[in-house]
Amino acid sequence: MNFDYIIVGAGSAGCVLANRLSAGGRYSVLLLEAGPRDTNPWIHIPLGYGKLFATPAVNWMYQSEPEPNLNGRRVFTPRGKVLGGSSSINGLVHVRGQPEDFDEWARLGNSGWSFADLLPYFRKSEDYQHGADEFHGSGGPLAVSDLPDRHPLCDAFIEAGRSTGVPCNDDFNGRTQEGYGYFHSSARKGRRVSCAVAYLRPAENRSNLRVITEARASRVLFDGVRATGVEFRHNGGLVSASASREVLLCGGSFNSPQLLQLSGVGPQALLSSHGIPMVLDAPGVGEGLQDHFYVRTVWKCAQRVTFNDDMATLWGKAWVGLRYLLAKRGPLTVSAGYAGAFLKSRPDVERPDVQLYLINFSTDKMGTTLHPFSGFTVSMSPLRPESRGHVRIRSADPLEAPAIQYRYLDTDEDRRVVVDSLKTIRRLMGTTPMQPFVAAEHAPGNRVNSDEDWLGYAREVGGTVYHPTSTCRMGQDPMAVVDERLRVRGLSGLRVVDASIMPNVVSGNTNAATVMVAEKGADLILEDAVAE
Repeated sequence: MNFDYIIVGAGSAGCVLANRLSAGGRYSVLLLEAGPRDTNPWIHIPLGYGKLFATPAVNWMYQSEPEPNLNGRRVFTPRGKVLGGSSSINGLVHVRGQPEDFDEWARLGNSGWSFADLLPYFRKSEDYQHGADEFHGSGGPLAVSDLPDRHPLCDAFIEAGRSTGVPCNDDFNGRTQEGYGYFHSSARKGRRVSCAVAYLRPAENRSNLRVITEARASRVLFDGVRATGVEFRHNGGLVSASASREVLLCGGSFNSPQLLQLSGVGPQALLSSHGIPMVLDAPGVGEGLQDHFYVRTVWKCAQRVTFNDDMATLWGKAWVGLRYLLAKRGPLTVSAGYAGAFLKSRPDVERPDVQLYLINFSTDKMGTTLHPFSGFTVSMSPLRPESRGHVRIRSADPLEAPAIQYRYLDTDEDRRVVVDSLKTIRRLMGTTPMQPFVAAEHAPGNRVNSDEDWLGYAREVGGTVYHPTSTCRMGQDPMAVVDERLRVRGLSGLRVVDASIMPNVVSGNTNAATVMVAEKGADLILEDAVAE
């Protein structure tokens, strides 16, 4: 159990690192994953994410602490616990964010993290369906595709946006993000392309890469301030593995700060309260959690064109399944966002600060039974929230889930963006292109009219859209956890390489940016190895 590198977490970032660091055969790599292999068939069917939403075998199924701005509700938080991590159970929407997001990272003192610096890594990761161009790559590991089928609801939604003066946009990852259009998906030929499929599968048979599943990391091992290995639970016992070069944490925005705190790296008062010996007083570990808040509106459809209708009869279900099996087409190929939009919440905003999602089905809650009526869902998320929360261990027990506090709607600006965006959705549903499809507003309905009503509705039903970041953020200030080379400040032999290092959440879905972080992280690690 002696390796050059130990990677903790085989999610999006961990799979990228496992591939890139083991390439060429020079370095030995151990990849640890707390969950099982990605053999569940629903993982590989795009719409299967609905079946995995509350499946504990492949899902951490976290719950937040009672949220003070959401009427004390706990927010259910699925995260992938399986090879591929959340890329194996997410909604497959492939959005990078805006160039200004990354330029802001660089402006904060993180040299090498501007959009110009990072675009080559986005392109490197991609196998874009339409081939390489200025903004896209071809031949990379990760498939980026158009959805196989257009849909009349989506077409009407896009036309509705155009009727309000907002342009159509067929590439949210191209020259500009603003506009209405179809999302790109991390799928190919009707199958999910998770990071396990894209990066790990081609590397798994390399003799210098060992992958251990069902391996729950309990702490990082240190010699003074140098990380020397990892202790993990496997097959009912405790196992130690040593890393002669580096330990690389890729557990994501909840599990990476949790493992650091369990290992004695974190806020001194927190660690002392749980009797954990201090390795380094690092006050920023677990602080600064950012996530995109998410509020759904539900609409009864005037035409029987929704997935609710497809699944209403045995014949309909059979046709959906048969169409997928024979042609890899139809509703089972749809991602968690079918069509969407990036909008400015008000005219004086410099760049889009709201994301809309249209899905051609409706439920009371995500992961629950479809409504018995024809229905569809239009949702919104503020892209650059000001609110920040935290992740903190509850005890010294590594098997106990961390305490997660989002603190959504903590600022006036966040509340304003949510209210204005929900009102925008209602106006959009009243446009001429949508009228043939809108029979009635099911939720929230006519009980909501004033700004106070809309805010109350958001507090009542809003939650996460599964984009947690920034709990081990990169920066130069005292609360920063890693430097611009992703090394944990104050320690050696230890890096964090996942979404937790993002100084701010990106303006869009986070998986594409997480893959980029790991692609760049792999280069940084290999550069430093050669320099030694």
